[in-house]
Amino acid sequence: MDRRSSLKYIALSAFGGVLLESCQSADKKDVLVKAAAGEGGKIDRFPEEKANDEKLKSDTFFTKEELATITVLGDIILPADEKSGSASQAGVPDFIAFIVKDMPQHQTPMRGGLRWLELESHKRFGKGFLDASADQQKQLVTDIAYPEKAKPEMKQGVAFFNRMRDLVLTGFYTSQEGFKDLAYVGNQPNQWNGVPPEVLKQYGLAYTEKELKECVSYV
Repeated sequence: MDRRSSLKYIALSAFGGVLLESCQSADKKDVLVKAAAGEGGKIDRFPEEKANDEKLKSDTFFTKEELATITVLGDIILPADEKSGSASQAGVPDFIAFIVKDMPQHQTPMRGGLRWLELESHKRFGKGFLDASADQQKQLVTDIAYPEKAKPEMKQGVAFFNRMRDLVLTGFYTSQEGFKDLAYVGNQPNQWNGVPPEVLKQYGLAYTEKELKECVSYV
C-alpha cells in the first residue's frame, strides 16, 4: 500500500483554516505578520515555556541504542520515496526523544516496547534488533503492525507499535518534510483587488475615495 495515499489523510485533519485579507496597507500587513510571528519573524514564547523547552532538550532519556532502534523503526514506517524524505530525514527521532520527556506517560510504554522488540529479535534470530538484517527487521515489524492479524502472544508488541506509529506520523507530518509531502503551505494572505466594479454597480454600491486611496491594489 502506498504510504502517502494511506497515511497523509491522518495528518490532514490536524491542519485547517484559511487567512483572508483584503483592504490592508502594506505597512499594516507587515505589522500583522510580525505580531503573529514574534520578534525577528520567530514564534514568540513565554519565558517559562522557553526555559522548560531548554531543560527538556538538555535532559536525556533514551540510550543511544534505543534512539538508534527508534530511527530504524521510524524509517520502516515512513521510508523515503520520490516525493519526500524518510522519518529520520524529517527529524522524527529527535521529536520522539523530546516528546517522551515533555509527556512522561510515554516513557514506560516506549522503553518497555523497545525492550520487548530486542528480546523478540534475540528469540527469533539470535541477535539484537539493530544487528538483524533489514528483512528480519521488517518481518518482526510486520507481525506487530496489524492488530487484527497479530497473534495473541504479540499483544505487547502490537501496543508498542501502535504508539510508535502514532508518534512517527505526528512527528513527520508536523515537520517541514511532512508539510512538503502534503503540499501544505499554511495560512497565507490573499491578494484581492476588491469587489469588481460591475458587481458593485449591480447592487448600487461603490468604494469611497478614501478606501480606494488606502487599499493596496495588486496588478
